[in-house]
Amino acid sequence: MKNAQHAIRELTPLSEKDCFYIADRHKAEFTYPIHSHAEFELNFTEHAAGVKRIVGDSIELIGDYDLVLITGENLEHVWSQNECHSKEIREITIQFSQNLFFENLVNKNQFGSIRDMLSKAQKGLSFPMKAIMKVYPLLDTLSSERQGFYAVIKFLTILHELSLFVDQAHTLSSSSFAKISPLSDSRRVKKVQDFIEENYKKEIRLEHVAELSCMTAPSFSRFFKLRTGKTLSDYIIDIRLGHASRLLLDSTMSVAEVCYECGFNNLSNFNRIFKKKKNHSPKEFRNNYKKKKVFV
Repeated sequence: MKNAQHAIRELTPLSEKDCFYIADRHKAEFTYPIHSHAEFELNFTEHAAGVKRIVGDSIELIGDYDLVLITGENLEHVWSQNECHSKEIREITIQFSQNLFFENLVNKNQFGSIRDMLSKAQKGLSFPMKAIMKVYPLLDTLSSERQGFYAVIKFLTILHELSLFVDQAHTLSSSSFAKISPLSDSRRVKKVQDFIEENYKKEIRLEHVAELSCMTAPSFSRFFKLRTGKTLSDYIIDIRLGHASRLLLDSTMSVAEVCYECGFNNLSNFNRIFKKKKNHSPKEFRNNYKKKKVFV
C-alpha cells in the first residue's frame, strides 16, 4: 500500500516558558492548509458563515459563530474559505501545551470537568451557541490583557466555563479516524469495543458479540445502546467509516478497494452509507482534503 502523506505538521509559536499562545486576527479569508500539531487548540471564528470546517473526518459548514477545542495530537484540521464572502472575519486561536496542567493538578477534584473535556476533545468538540456567548466576553478581551498572570486566570476560566457544556457539545471526528481508543467504564462494553476494533473487516454478528458479554442478544442490544448511545450496528458502521476515511486520505487505494478493506461487502451500500453519515461521497471526501493539503 502506497501512503500519501500530505498534512502539514505545524510548529507553533508556543514557547516552553509560556502557558499559552494567542492569535487574535481580523481577516477576509482563510488560506492556511490542513495541518496538525502537538499543542491543544481552542479556535473561535466570528462572521465566517459558509466556511467549511474540517476536523478529522468531520466536514461541516459553520455559521456566524464557531468555537472548537482540539486536543488530538495528530488530528488534522482546517477552516477553509469555501462559500464565505465576509470581509470582517475574526479568528481567535489559542494554543496551549499538553503540560499546562501538570499531572497532580489536573487530577484534583476541582479540575475534573476540565480533565474530562480535554479527553473528549481528542476527537474535536464543537460548542453550542449558549457556551460561546458565555465565554465571549473573556475571549474578546484575552489578547488585550496586559498582566500575564490575569491572562492565565482568564484562560483557565474560559476552559472551566466550556467544560460545563461538554454534554451539549458536538463531537466531530470518529475515534477510529483519530486513532483514539474508545473509553468505557464498563468492562463488558470495553471488551466488545476491542473485539470490534480487531475484527471490523469481518462480518460481526449480534449473537456472537452477545455471547462475549454472557448476555442474550436482546439484553445485550439494550445494554449496549444504553452505555454507548448507539446500536451495535451503528457503532460498527462508524468504526468502519472512520477507517475508510483514513484510507481515503492516507493511501492511493480506489474507493472500491477501501470499501472491501473496511468490512463493507457492497460498493453501492458503502457509497450510500458514507454519503448519509459524512454528507459527502467517498470521492468528494477525498477531494475536499486534497484541495487543502500540501506536502512539506
